[in-house]
Amino acid sequence: MKKDIFLLGSTGSIGETTLKVIKKDKLNFNVKLLSTNKNVKKIYKQAVQFNVKKVVIFDKKSYQNNLKKFKDKKIRVFLTIKEALRKNKRKSFLSINGISGIEGLEPTLEIIKYSNNLAMANKESIICGWQFITKELTKCKTGFIPLDSEHFSIWSLMKDDSKQNIKKIYLTASGGPFLNKDLKKIKNIKPKFALNHPNWKMGKKISIDSATMMNKIFEIIEAIKIFNIERNKFDILIHPKSYLHAIVNFKNGLTKLLAHETTMEIPIANSLYVSENNFIFKRSNFDYHKLNSLNFEKPNIKNYPLLKILNYEFKSTYFEIILVSINDMLVKNYLANKISYISIHDKMLELLKKRYFTKYYSSSPNNIKDIKTMVEVVNRYIIKYLKVND
Repeated sequence: MKKDIFLLGSTGSIGETTLKVIKKDKLNFNVKLLSTNKNVKKIYKQAVQFNVKKVVIFDKKSYQNNLKKFKDKKIRVFLTIKEALRKNKRKSFLSINGISGIEGLEPTLEIIKYSNNLAMANKESIICGWQFITKELTKCKTGFIPLDSEHFSIWSLMKDDSKQNIKKIYLTASGGPFLNKDLKKIKNIKPKFALNHPNWKMGKKISIDSATMMNKIFEIIEAIKIFNIERNKFDILIHPKSYLHAIVNFKNGLTKLLAHETTMEIPIANSLYVSENNFIFKRSNFDYHKLNSLNFEKPNIKNYPLLKILNYEFKSTYFEIILVSINDMLVKNYLANKISYISIHDKMLELLKKRYFTKYYSSSPNNIKDIKTMVEVVNRYIIKYLKVND
């Protein structure tokens, strides 16, 4: 029997990669649902190609303007996941969430009850709403697979071991395009250079986060929440080749390392075949050359000052929501050439200390509405702040 797949964010990089993997094995998978925010042209093409009969378009205007286009192909279009799956009688084998940003949290919570397994690469939703996600996962008895390469690697390495046996977990970072560059010398570097990641092909937002090391900070916070392991057991190592993704050091003296090529096809494919033991990734060849001269080193905080954020506590309070929202706004303004590269670092560290935000660090959101409200509060403040301070 074919395995039903629900794919959120099908027009983004995770979504496209997932469909690329499925295309090679259509006999085993049946894509039942696709979603996008407003990339109607691409999702229409995907729905036709994979014979998908349910599509969710979250942007209301895009939804309304394209109903007839999809109707002509007998494809039903919805505004929400809840509407699309309300009458669904069978759970998907796997739902994959590749939506970018905090906007992915609500669709995540809506799709869990219709899924036997959830694979997720939506950093912001995990960071800001993990307490709600894990509650729903438990309630619906839905399995969880972390899809980011680092977290998928940790998850894979920990499968046969208790977290009580773990001494240290290292997440690797390439160092981005400015490895070993003095931050003061690149303080006014243009976005086109910051977007030039040496190893991965990623979206603009995550590429900038990789350059500033914010992406690795987010990954540490994610790992703390996903694996329920204390902060002091995580560390970051610079690994320029991006071939090793995680290292787990156990109390018994053993250390496990996981390596794979710099493509999301590998964690995605392994998630799709998670119930099988004989899955073969045909293009996977061990490249021992990449393990020669690994050149691990601790990141220099002078070049990556945002690493100071790791001194904060991550206890599912408003802090995480404020952190994600400030970063979103600063990166957005940098990409629009409205602030300098060094401003992302300086303004982030300054803003996190402002009383306007610190007063929220001891309280937690009760629901998604609270999270959305805080995002709006932060966005309004940053718009005013940047007008005065830049």
